[in-house]
Order: sequence, then structure tokens, then C-alpha cells
Amino acid sequence: MSMKWWTAYSSTTGEPERTRRFGRRAAGALALVLLSAAVAGCGLLPSEPEEEDLSAIQLPQISKKPEYEVTTKTLETKVSGSGRVLSTKEKTMYFTLEDKRLKKLYIQSGDQVKAGQVLAELDVDQMRQDLRSKQLAIKQQELTIKELLRKKDETDPIQFEQQMLAFEQDRQSLADLEEDIAKATLTAEFDGTVASVSVQEGDQIKAYDPVCIIADPSKKIVGATLSKDDLEKVAVGMEVQVDIGNVGQLTGTVKQLPVPDDGNNGNGNGNGNGGGQAPMGLDDYLLIDVPKLPATVQRGTPLSVSVILDRKKDAVVIPLAALRSVGGRTYVQVVEADGTKREVDVEVGQETSTEAEIVQGLTPGQKVVGR
Repeated sequence: MSMKWWTAYSSTTGEPERTRRFGRRAAGALALVLLSAAVAGCGLLPSEPEEEDLSAIQLPQISKKPEYEVTTKTLETKVSGSGRVLSTKEKTMYFTLEDKRLKKLYIQSGDQVKAGQVLAELDVDQMRQDLRSKQLAIKQQELTIKELLRKKDETDPIQFEQQMLAFEQDRQSLADLEEDIAKATLTAEFDGTVASVSVQEGDQIKAYDPVCIIADPSKKIVGATLSKDDLEKVAVGMEVQVDIGNVGQLTGTVKQLPVPDDGNNGNGNGNGNGGGQAPMGLDDYLLIDVPKLPATVQRGTPLSVSVILDRKKDAVVIPLAALRSVGGRTYVQVVEADGTKREVDVEVGQETSTEAEIVQGLTPGQKVVGR
């Protein structure tokens, strides 16, 4: 019995052990198959891109503000304008009668003229006819007035005064007409040369329109025009740099300022007469004496001028771009030897369009930071 039980028990317990070993073998085989399939499947996937090499890419650098060296130089403050060569003795000739036709022109450019010589005439034939009629009427009135004076005691005082006033008004009208007719003839005021002619016969002439210019070409001076604000800074005796294209730069001095006028023609001068403006004369220009003006420079040659308002030698200067202001404080950033920066308050003197003079706060050789 015991042997049977043991035999039975042994056969019963050995079966599961064999089953477990078989299961392990099957599981191992299955895992091996799955692993082979996975490896084969990986070969079917697309290849991954290679990683980009970022070592060659340079990162952007923060822009560095410019640095300027503090220097010394001759600093000049100037005002500039344009002008031309004039004659110290010249006259722009014009009529003062309004809206008349030019009847005769007796000159042309380059002609030599004498004082009192007739240059041109306006058509005033109708005015001359009116003058003749008025002269006859005045003669008739004179006879009437003589008779009135003989009978003054018999005439009403008020009526007598009215007739006398009317007679005086007619006489004044006659004198005015004679004066206007005289204005129709243009004559030279001095000996000279006709520098230019602006009209021709038949033109309709307005009052103060230029007809011609009479000048003495042997006496030359530089005339310039500046803005009204710039003129207020200029004084007689200041140095002037005169730039003439075909000659170069010459040095002169301010001789005369423009004569002020109530009008304004862009140079602080003008004329409000009649239908036009009186042409600019010498008094309307800033006159500049240039001692070494070449004889070859002709009247009318265009030029530019720079009036030196202030000049300082060995001035400590920096670019305006390095100057900083906050409220009432003016300062700069100074670069130290070790590269650090510090703020320094400065006192500013002259300023040009590009540079500023530093009166106090900096020394030549230092470096400042631009904005």
C-alpha cells in the first residue's frame, strides 16, 4: 500500500514539473522569435537624421557704442550765405511810372554812358495830350481869376475862396502831370558802363522793374545776403572767408551791414512803392572788403561767404554725438584704462554743427562714449 501510494504520488508530482520545463522552453523560443521580428522591423524604419553641428554658428553680438578721443583743434563758429561781386559805384535804373509801354531803348549791354545821357523812354503820348489840354484850360482860368480879383469887393467871400481853391487844384494837377511826364525819361546818373539790360522796346513796364544797371567796373566789392537771424550775429570788422569757384578761397572783412528797412525781401530789406519792389542796391547787401580780389574777377561773379563769429585755437573738442544732457545737467561717459565707464559733468563752450568745445571736465587724450 505504501509502495502504491508512493508510486502514485511520484507519477502525479512529476507531471507538472515536465509541464513547467516545457513552458519555459516555449516561452524562450517565443521571446527569441519576437526579438528577431523586432530587429527585422527596425531595419524597415526610416533612418534618423544626423544631429546638426551648431558649433559653427556664431551668436549675434550686442552692438558696441562708438568711442571718441578728446582732441584739440582751432574751433570756428560761422554763419554762411551767398553773394556776388558788385561795383562800389553802380545803380539799378528803373522807372517809377506804373504800367507804361517802353517806347525807346537807347542802350545795350557794354555801352559806355555819360551822366545825364538818356537811356530809355516810356510811351506817354496820351499824357502829353492831356497836358496840352490842361495848359489851355489853365490859361482860360487865369483870365477868369484876373476878372474875379478885380471884382473881389463885389463877390461873395465864400464864392471867391471856392473859385480860388479850384484854380489852385487845377494848377497842382497840371504840375503833377508835368512831373509824371518827366519821369517817363530815364537818364544815367553818372559816367559808367551798362552792365546789363533787362527790357526791350515794346515791353509793358511796371514801376520799379529793373531796366538796366550802370556800373563802374574798376571799383569792385563783394556783396552777400544772409538770413535775418544770422545777420543779427554779424558785426563790422569780422573776418570773412570768400569762396569764388574759379579763384579759390580769399579772406576779407565785413565793411558794412545792410541798411534796415520796414519791408522784407529776404535780407531784411524791401520797398513797398508802386506795383513792384525797388531792385536791391549796395545798401541792401552785407558788403565785404576783399583786398586781394583778382582783377580778372568780373562784376556779377557768384560766390559764397562764411563770416567767422568766433575762433579759438587749441580748443578741447568732442563730437556732439558724445555729449549728453538730462535736465540741466550736461555730461559725458569717459572710458577708463581698464575699460570701465564713468559719468563726468562738463562745461560746454562753442558748438558747431558737428563738434562741441569742452571748457571744463575733460583733457585731451581721454576717450568718451558716443550715444
